[in-house]
Amino acid sequence: MKNKILLAVVVLLIPIVVISFYHKKTNFYLEKKETKDYYVFLKDYNQKMKLNDYLVGVVAAEMPALFNDEALKAQAIASRTFALYQMQHNNYVTLGDQSYITNEEMHSKWQDNYDKYYHKILQAVKDTGNLCIHYQNKLIKSYYFAISSGMTEDAKEVFNESYDYLVPVNSSQDRNVNKFETKIVLSTNDFKNKLNLSTIENINIIMDNQNYVDQLIVDNQSFDGIQVRKLLNLRSASFNIKKDQDNIIITCYGYGHGVGMSQYGANELAKENYNYEQIIKYYYKDVEIKEYNV
Repeated sequence: MKNKILLAVVVLLIPIVVISFYHKKTNFYLEKKETKDYYVFLKDYNQKMKLNDYLVGVVAAEMPALFNDEALKAQAIASRTFALYQMQHNNYVTLGDQSYITNEEMHSKWQDNYDKYYHKILQAVKDTGNLCIHYQNKLIKSYYFAISSGMTEDAKEVFNESYDYLVPVNSSQDRNVNKFETKIVLSTNDFKNKLNLSTIENINIIMDNQNYVDQLIVDNQSFDGIQVRKLLNLRSASFNIKKDQDNIIITCYGYGHGVGMSQYGANELAKENYNYEQIIKYYYKDVEIKEYNV
């Protein structure tokens, strides 16, 4: 008789336990925070769009889709931070701030690999939610570029802007990239015309501590490295120049302005099992990565 009573109690309790479990699960999901939508205004297209939709087009344009997932996540966070920084200060973003390509341009760029690469980049954007890079609780100006000279540059040297988080760091892993070193050959006449020189007797280069050109001195004329990069359309301001009888041979190291995160360097770090947080904190000093919330 006691066994029958016990069995009846157990049978009655089962639905109560199930209902209680169900309600606890439901309450858990109700309390889960949804990712908030932010928007940017892309001035070049005169278009307002969801931030993360915009970021897919930015990451697709700015970083090779075949890169490691952690490098793509670091890029998504750097690009999100830069976009929101620009929105805070200008109320718009432009193609001059960050490159952006449309879905149609992604199709053209990737062709048969479109589905694979699109979803890979979309996942990197989604996986990083609304994470941004902050310094002293403010969004940073998260500059990035392709390949360093082996060191990154101080923002003050390149943009005449001083930020504690944009200081030189060792990025020697960039030297492993097959695009690290490139050469161009100019005729002596082309070289003279581009720099508005009358003679080319003596060429001297003064490098800074990060292996970027501080000064190029040709006979009695002096140029800073960034100026030469623009005038000669060089890949970076880290270069050497040699002169033979008829030509000027310029060897460039790296690609881009050199400030902030090296994209190829980030991918090399990801190959060494750095995650996106470690990559970001490697290149941007003393920063926090946290949800953007306004």
